[in-house]
Amino acid sequence: MDRILKSFAPDAEGPLKGIRAVDLSRLVAGNMLSLQLADYGAEVIKVEDPARGDPLRDWRVKGASLHWKVYARNKKSVALALRKAEGLALLAKLIDTADVLIENFRPGTLEEMGLGPEALHARNPKLIVVRISGWGQDGPYRERPGFGSLVEGMSGFAAKNGFADRPPVLPPLALADMIAGLYGMSAVLLALRHREVKGGAGQIIDLPLLDPIFSTLGPDAAEYRVTGEVRPRLGSRSATTSPRNAFRTGDGRWLAISASMQVMAERLFRAIGRADMIADPRFRTNADRVRNAAECEAPIADFIARRTLAEALAFFEAAEVTAAPIYDIDQFLADPHVRAREIVVDLPDEELGTVAMHNVVPRLSLTPGHIRTPAPALGEHTAALLGEIGCGRAELDALARAGIIRLGARGKDRSGESER
Repeated sequence: MDRILKSFAPDAEGPLKGIRAVDLSRLVAGNMLSLQLADYGAEVIKVEDPARGDPLRDWRVKGASLHWKVYARNKKSVALALRKAEGLALLAKLIDTADVLIENFRPGTLEEMGLGPEALHARNPKLIVVRISGWGQDGPYRERPGFGSLVEGMSGFAAKNGFADRPPVLPPLALADMIAGLYGMSAVLLALRHREVKGGAGQIIDLPLLDPIFSTLGPDAAEYRVTGEVRPRLGSRSATTSPRNAFRTGDGRWLAISASMQVMAERLFRAIGRADMIADPRFRTNADRVRNAAECEAPIADFIARRTLAEALAFFEAAEVTAAPIYDIDQFLADPHVRAREIVVDLPDEELGTVAMHNVVPRLSLTPGHIRTPAPALGEHTAALLGEIGCGRAELDALARAGIIRLGARGKDRSGESER
């Protein structure tokens, strides 16, 4: 398969040019948030442990830190030992130059470091502080560890996934973290807007993983209050619309159908030669179809099972029925629409030659984002950025010898050995 090769655009600017964010977070949620800022032109400074770096670097596939390569693009790395007074002092000076601070320590840790919000705002009144945690900055669970999998379970998300006769299903990706990161981007933009028009004051953003993912579950709370019932897991069916499911084709592939409007359901029934279902009292309305989902979908499943995926897709497209293939990643990458829109691009990589990653999302017509630089080596920008706050070469070398900082270089991994 031909790859969509792109070059980095180091001189490109975005609508957030001039905004500096210091990111103290580790793993996914904070990196997802700061990725959005970086893609649209903000200067994002990742502050990492000099010995280990962000643990996201350790999520390796065949030895390659693919998560890091994707989610640390467009960022800079400063390696600082925050457990040492000298490292904290340098961090404080760096934060003084920032518009945004992102952290995901356990609640209270920032205060123990002497860098609680009051102290930070005394130094930098315009600072926007994003505090990411599992459960929030208050409440009885505030000090509990808050990994995304725990939140995906407690929120009710896992209980909605899978089939009624099987265990709940946790998502096979960091979904709670990703959702929180996207919410965080919106929150930062709101806070920047407030700062712009309301006199320049910064503020605190309390961003747990729990609240955002729960907000995506629809009217579950309202429904429970009304009915007093907990819905069973439905597999690929929907609790609100029918027909809607994943259907197996004659060649062993899968097809998704969602006829979520009355006109679409009627069109589907006519297309498969079952116009009689339109007047059938079991299927007449959407509510009827939801109550009788298995019977409603049986003739659809039979129709699809007698055709290959290509045949079924061509048929439903001609009939203007809402259907789409269920892809694995290899099929997604080969799809002509995905390729035409350049949803996935390959960028130069010193270790792998090229590395595939999602393009900038979303697409703005006048102020688009850009992929400007690759993910940084650990400490790659330590010297340059600490130099900006007054550290001379002799001081940098002394700090490095003392283990307070790490002076990295492009093409080096966390241990300082070339990855190539």
